[in-house]
Amino acid sequence: MDTGDRLHFIGTATTVVTLGSFTLLTDPNFLHRGQRAYLGWGLSSPRLTAPAVEPEELPALDAVLLSHLHGDHFDRVSRARLDRSAPVLSTPHAVRRLDSWGFDTQALETWQQHSLVKGGEELRVTAVPAIHARGLLGRMLPPVMGSIVEHVVGGEVRRRVYFSGDTLTGDHVDEVRERFPGIDAAVVHLGGTRVLMRTVTMDGPMGVDFVERCAPAVVVPVHHDDYKVFRSPLSDFVRRSAESGTSAVLRCPRRGEVVSLEPPA
Repeated sequence: MDTGDRLHFIGTATTVVTLGSFTLLTDPNFLHRGQRAYLGWGLSSPRLTAPAVEPEELPALDAVLLSHLHGDHFDRVSRARLDRSAPVLSTPHAVRRLDSWGFDTQALETWQQHSLVKGGEELRVTAVPAIHARGLLGRMLPPVMGSIVEHVVGGEVRRRVYFSGDTLTGDHVDEVRERFPGIDAAVVHLGGTRVLMRTVTMDGPMGVDFVERCAPAVVVPVHHDDYKVFRSPLSDFVRRSAESGTSAVLRCPRRGEVVSLEPPA
């Protein structure tokens, strides 16, 4: 069994994650530079970058992990060209639409778990709380889930990865850590996205607070420079992380790069 747990960064929050012999695709966004992502309520944003690979170049997938149904996380290219053989794990809100498009799906309520089994391995996915926005705007935006993904061998968890989803930081992150201590890696959605003059994804200071709350060994920032609505650069998070004195190891892949999810020795 290959135990080189790793993340291939495609762009936005789209990654290909390998844990043991399992392969996951996260938040598939394959629009190209200049194409617009539709965010609902008449809002859209042009993409500033291009994805590192096309859908047809993806490896065989065991599942697709979708934090929520927004145009920069699941787009019209994904709808048309993704292989439908892998189940999509997402919120009940997203699954209702994906079902109508002919995808194999699994809806997860908060704290609900879904397992994939392959030989003596298990990949356990648990939906955890996420808050895209607070107040009225929060009710206007689609529901979001974070995810804890655990690779289990012989009944023992050998790797635990936290995918934040598009969330703000807050007390819900403390609850995730209480339920899932010892997080090996966190894949953190940043960007400081601004919609209707409100911040709806973590900026630099929020990202640092999130990391301090969940205390992962490794942090991989994503979702930070692909769209005009992203207002907080990755450099701000990197600088503030250094100033905070966090013990987490920061791994910042460029599009197309692969980084390890394994904690340092």
